[in-house]
Parts: sequence; C-alpha cells; structure tokens
Amino acid sequence: MDGLLTVGVEEEFVLVESSTGHLANRANEVLAGADRYQVDLQQEIAQYQVESASGICTDMSELRDELAVARRALIERAARHDARLAATGTPVLGLTMPTPLTNSPRYHRMAQEMGALTNDLAICGCHVHVGLPDDESKIFVSNHLRPWLPTLLALGANSPYWLDADTGYASWRYVVWNRWPTSGAPPHFDSAAEYYAAREEIVASGAAMDAGMLYWDVRLSARHPTLELRVSDVAPTVEEAVLMAALVRGIAATALSSGAAPAPIPPHLLKVALWRAARDGLEGFGIDPVTGSPTPASTIAASMLRWIRPALEFSGDYEMVSDGIDRLLLDGTGAARQRRAFARRGRLDDVVGFLVAQTAPV
Repeated sequence: MDGLLTVGVEEEFVLVESSTGHLANRANEVLAGADRYQVDLQQEIAQYQVESASGICTDMSELRDELAVARRALIERAARHDARLAATGTPVLGLTMPTPLTNSPRYHRMAQEMGALTNDLAICGCHVHVGLPDDESKIFVSNHLRPWLPTLLALGANSPYWLDADTGYASWRYVVWNRWPTSGAPPHFDSAAEYYAAREEIVASGAAMDAGMLYWDVRLSARHPTLELRVSDVAPTVEEAVLMAALVRGIAATALSSGAAPAPIPPHLLKVALWRAARDGLEGFGIDPVTGSPTPASTIAASMLRWIRPALEFSGDYEMVSDGIDRLLLDGTGAARQRRAFARRGRLDDVVGFLVAQTAPV
C-alpha cells in the first residue's frame, strides 16, 4: 500500500418537532435553499429524514470538519422550521405508519413493488465509502470485512427504541432493515464477475428494482467508485462517525497489505453473529469470527484493533481509534447512552432531548 485510501461518509438523520420530540415531516422545507451551504444535503425516503454526504477525504480531521459543517447546516435549517436534528438509528417518539414518502417517483415505485416493507422505513444509517483501485480489490476487501460486520454493528449500535418503547435490542434499525430481500451480509465472492452476475440475477428476480437497491451490509457502490459499508446505525456524534470511517479504512488497508485470504465464516454463523450484535451491542456478547464461540463483544473489538493496528499507525489514526473504542467501552454505545438518558426520569422525551444535544458538533 503506497498511500492512504480515501474515505467518505453519508449520514442519515430524523427531524423532530421542537415542542414534542415527535417526528416532523419538514424535509422539503429544511432542505429548500440548502445548496448555499456548499455541502451535500439531500432528501431520503421519508419526509422526516435528511441526509448529508462528505466529500472525498484522506485525512480524518478533514472528514471530521466536513461532517461537522454538514450537521451544523442541517441544525440551523431545521431550527428555522421549528424542528431539531436527531442522530438515531430509529425514532424514539411519534412514529406513524405507513411512512410518509418523499415525493419522488423512485420512492413511490418502491412502495408499489415492495408493499408493506416501505411502511416503517424510519431508519437511519451511517454509510462509509472507501476508495479502492479496482473492482477486484473491492471484492477482496468486502470478503475481509464480512467477519467483522457484527463487530462494526455492535460498535455503532444506536437504536434501542421503536414505537415509543424499548425493543430490547441495541440496534433495532438493523432488525427492521433486515426484512428486505437484498439486505444483510453479502456472500463471499471469488471475483467481481461473480458479484455482478449475482447482482443481475437479483435485479432480474424483482427483489431489487436496480443495482441501487442491492442493500447488502457492504457492497460495491452503485453511484461511486467505492466500496460502501452500510451495517452501522447513524453515529450519535461526529467523532463516532469518524471512528467508524477509520476502522473501515483500517480493515481495507490491512486486507490489501496482507494479501492473505479472509478468515472463513459460514453464512449461518455470520447471520447469528449479526443478530447477536444487533441485540447486545458492545455491552454484551458476540460470536468470535475465528472460533465461532460466544465471546464478550469488547474482546472481539480488541482483536480487530490489534489486527489493523499497523494500518492505523501508518495513517496516523491509531491513537484516535484506540481512544474512541476505550470511550465507547467506558461511556457506552449510542444505544446504552439513550437508555441511560431514559433511566434518569423514565421519560422518552428526555431521550429525544439527549439525542438532539449530542447530535450537535462540539
């Protein structure tokens, strides 16, 4: 590896009413005229969702600055329309179904094709893009990411509430999203040709309208020349979004530098490991990708960090990543912090207020 891989991050958010904390269907108003901020702000499938996308970055401090600028722009725009921005994988209060769709032909066609699957798409993720030299490299890195998908899900878990109640899961967003036929962990592919053949078969089956609806946890981006990780909930803070980007880049760089085959993980074991990560988050148990045994998620995260340490030291990100994981172990993931906010007084509106506060960049 001669240089640093590029990264970019997309973040999805919900808009909530300033007075009640319930969802606010004001994406059109919030985004009107947003182009003057010179950041990429976009609509999503629901009228109460907005999205930002960073540029192509090499340095993590540059990425941090871009994400902070985008969040501040959305917060400012939302305030003008009596709404607030919340970084949570699922809304805490006021979910109505079916989802009020953004007025886009694509989204309405999705509703026609997929039926009730579009009724409850109040979910927000963090998508990390890594620039790689060619499609074969993307497939190689995707195969290396597969065993670590549950760990990345656990580290980014930030959606314990749904329909005004605690689900018992750290990432309910992942459970909701996993009902779609093209979601979940991708298969192991031996080549880019095999990947594209599978994609064509899926589109031909009607399970996806086009390549953009291949929703695997890691995929070759349909819009950019990147490999895109989609397993994580939207990060509560800018710092945690940057942490996720650094981890994904570290795994990609380690895989390319080693040239070794990825650790094999059977599909059935990966499926239950992802379920366990969605349920327990970082605070509980995961499934060790090597032994297949239940293991504290924190122990698995430490193993991943050891594996990618040389790549992180090369990029200058090791101290930031190590400190970030230590902070999650000490303070808890987004899901654990949401639950602590509720436990103080037993009020869900306190959770919304907490989410809004930590969404704002420091």
